[in-house]
Amino acid sequence: MPPTTDIRNLIYDGDFLVLITYLKEKVEISAMKIALGQTNPVIGDFAHNSKIMTALINKAKKQGCGLIVFPEMALCGYPPQDLLERPAFLEDHDKACQKLIAKSKGIGVICGAITRHTAGTGKPLHNSALLFENGKILFKAHKRLLPTYDVFNEGRYFEPAGSSQFFVYKGLRLGITICEDIWNDNELFPRRLYTINPVAELLDGANGKLDLIINLAASPYRMGLSAIKRKIIAGHAVKHKVPMIYVNQVGGQDSILFEGQSLAMNNKGRIIACAEQFKEDFVVVDTETMDMAKTIRMAKNNEDSENSTVLKALVMGTLDYVTKCGFKKGLVGLSGGIDSAVTAAIACQALGKDNILGVALPSPYTSQESIDDARKLAKNLGIHFEVLPIHDVFDAMLETLTPIFPNKPPDVTEQNIQARIRGNLLMALSNKFGYMLLSTGNKTEMAVGYCTLYGDLSGGLAVISDIPKCQVYKLAKLINRKKKIIPERIITKAPSAELAPDQKDQDDLPPYEILDQILRAYLEEDRSIKDIVAMGFDPAVVEDIVHRVRINEYKRKQAPMVLKVTTKAFGYGRRYPTTEKYQESSS
Repeated sequence: MPPTTDIRNLIYDGDFLVLITYLKEKVEISAMKIALGQTNPVIGDFAHNSKIMTALINKAKKQGCGLIVFPEMALCGYPPQDLLERPAFLEDHDKACQKLIAKSKGIGVICGAITRHTAGTGKPLHNSALLFENGKILFKAHKRLLPTYDVFNEGRYFEPAGSSQFFVYKGLRLGITICEDIWNDNELFPRRLYTINPVAELLDGANGKLDLIINLAASPYRMGLSAIKRKIIAGHAVKHKVPMIYVNQVGGQDSILFEGQSLAMNNKGRIIACAEQFKEDFVVVDTETMDMAKTIRMAKNNEDSENSTVLKALVMGTLDYVTKCGFKKGLVGLSGGIDSAVTAAIACQALGKDNILGVALPSPYTSQESIDDARKLAKNLGIHFEVLPIHDVFDAMLETLTPIFPNKPPDVTEQNIQARIRGNLLMALSNKFGYMLLSTGNKTEMAVGYCTLYGDLSGGLAVISDIPKCQVYKLAKLINRKKKIIPERIITKAPSAELAPDQKDQDDLPPYEILDQILRAYLEEDRSIKDIVAMGFDPAVVEDIVHRVRINEYKRKQAPMVLKVTTKAFGYGRRYPTTEKYQESSS
């Protein structure tokens, strides 16, 4: 096969991407073409998920494949959470599973599914991989390592398998694992979370002679994790001298974003096939050529490529959340600021410009520049644009409150009233026309409570609420790389909520360059106040920021769903009490 620049032949080698060319040689393992079916399931939509899988099974048969592999829980979608406690959900899953098994004539299928744990004690279910062919289940492998950290809570529902066993299929000795099962090698993890290593046990049971390890995964995306995943897979391949096939779910599910990037790797740790990132895909590999590759080194990843990946993840997450929730169109309040501009640009990429409505809602303190910038942004994006001034509504509310607020000077109350008027008007448009309102707050604002409950926190999805303020600017510049979409003045002017005369964000907050560093250390790295101060930050500033994070937990618990791209996003992956009295100090 001649050299190719197709992205599926890009592989990972340490910090480098590597391009494959194939060399014909004789290998000692049985030959088989294997398809990797990278699907984007909808949780609980068994008909939809089965239709996609059936189409890929038929496609694999036409291409002469002897086996097709689907992701973890591909039939029901991951994570189904407490739907697993509903008998009707499990019954419908089983019916769909039986129908899918019946469609396996002439090809083997490995599919992530739910099975029953029939022993008298323990959890009632297994997270399983089924291997079936010609209408019959040939082998079941149950997941052994059940994660309960971050967004995972599998110990709530599933019983782990008691052992790991290989299976011989068409002459290939297969070690079938499920996601976390490959994440506990003592050479890769200094502190292991589990006492067992399923991969090592598989090799021991097979006397060290496996032809292929297959991993079915629903492994979420976050910044920096893709390289770690490839390192883990390569570690097993090289250490055990066995090729690996990894098939990962793709798509957005609530706040979790699954990147896909399913791959096949030979026993030298070289990737010989790689599926698309953030898209459904179908890839075929041949075991006869898995061990035959030479490499060409390519450039390392850089900050721009990481931000580009984040942007793609947010676009996918927005599209999937909006459409899987039954909406077709999005609504964005355009303030003329950087956050709403980036949110609107992402929404256009996700849903199409004809499906986005941008609305400016100027108050008495909104500058003409901001209105002009919002209008210019909408024109550049090609979206529908409306202006709804809130002056009269604001005056009416102040008049209504005057008898109860006698001789009270204006403060944050009046600022919040403006934000809540905007939230009410935007939600009215959402209700009337069927748009999903996309909130525009960033992670920095969410962290310190620089946002208004029932105001700018209104909406169905928080698109950039896991993106720190400084990174929002980087995404804006990336969006503008090929074409000037976000007006330059939006990027260069000092950020302001414009809820009071001459207001600027930095009147109340430290510079965002400092604030983002403190928040990352505290939220994502779990550093103490003492440790953060030791990094060179002012003790009073650090204590104030941490205090703001603590007292605004109640806001975040009522905020829209957040698309997760960092190690610790606001949502069910971060579980802190709202009422608590623990306080750290810098001394």
